[in-house]
Amino acid sequence: MKILVTGACGQLGSDVVSELVRRGHEVIASDLNLSANREKNEQIYWQRMDLTAAQEVRAFLHHHQPEAVIHCAAWTQVDAAELPENRGLVYSINADGTRYLAEACKDVGAKMLYISTDYVFDGRGDDAWKPDYRGFAPLNVYGKSKLEGEAAVADNLARFFIVRIAWVFGKNGSNFVRTMLNVGNSHEVVRVVNDQIGTPTYTFDLAKLLADMIASEQYGYYHVTNDEGGQYISWADYAKEIYRQAGMTVQVIPVTTEEYGLSLAKRPHNSRLDKRKIQEQGFVMLPDWKDALKRYLESIKD
Repeated sequence: MKILVTGACGQLGSDVVSELVRRGHEVIASDLNLSANREKNEQIYWQRMDLTAAQEVRAFLHHHQPEAVIHCAAWTQVDAAELPENRGLVYSINADGTRYLAEACKDVGAKMLYISTDYVFDGRGDDAWKPDYRGFAPLNVYGKSKLEGEAAVADNLARFFIVRIAWVFGKNGSNFVRTMLNVGNSHEVVRVVNDQIGTPTYTFDLAKLLADMIASEQYGYYHVTNDEGGQYISWADYAKEIYRQAGMTVQVIPVTTEEYGLSLAKRPHNSRLDKRKIQEQGFVMLPDWKDALKRYLESIKD
C-alpha cells in the first residue's frame, strides 16, 4: 500500500514510518522541516509539505496519489498554544491543515487516520472517556484546535480513523520521561502533579497498532494508550516509576495542579480513556505501560 505519513520526522511519525517500511509498504514521508537524521530507505520518499497551504496540500496528494494517510503532524506545545501570538498558527496547523488534508484525501479516494487527543474532553469525573462519546468541552486552545481537526475529518470522509492518545513518549522527541530524567540529574527532589490521572502511550507500540488499523476497514473513533494493568496513574506515580526503573534516588513530592501553578493552559484532571473498542474491533491492545517504559529506557541508553 502507498501511505502518506505527515509529521514524519516527529516523535510518533518517525516510528510510524519505520513500522510501515518494516511491513513492506511504500511510504511518502512528509514534514515541514525534514530532519537530517531521517531514515534512509528505498521504500521511503521524503518530501517537504506545508499543511497550512491549501493548494500545496491538494497538489501534493494529487501528485503522489496515496491510498491512505496517517496524519501525525500537529502543533503539540500545549502551553505555548495559549500565547496570543501563537493561536493563529495553532489553528492553521491543527484545524485548517487537517481540513485541507481531509479534502485532498476525498479528492484522491484515500482513507485517513487522524491522531487526536484526550484534551478534547473537559477532564471532569472519574469514569473513562468512551471513544464514541460526544460531550466535548476542551479546556485549552490545543484541545479546541484538535477537536476542529476531528470535525474536519469526519465531515469530509466516510473512511476514517480518529485515534485519541495521551501522555505520549517516544525515542525521537521531547517528552515527560526525558524531562524527568534531565531534572533528576540535577535535583534530589521534584514536585509533580498528582490530580491529573491517565496512562502513557509509547510511540513504538502505538505505531504497530496504527499500521494494523490503516490496513483494515474498521473505521471509527478509538482511544489508545498503553495498558494500565487495571489501574490508572497520576503524573506523580509516573515520575516515581521512571526514577525506580532508571535507578535514580530522586524524591517525588506530589502536589495539586493549583499548587504546581506553572502551566499556562488548563489541563484535564481525568484523562482516563476507555480502550475496549480496540479489542472489540479485532485489534491488539498495547502492552503494559511499565513494560513500555522499561523498553524505552533501554532504547535511549548511551
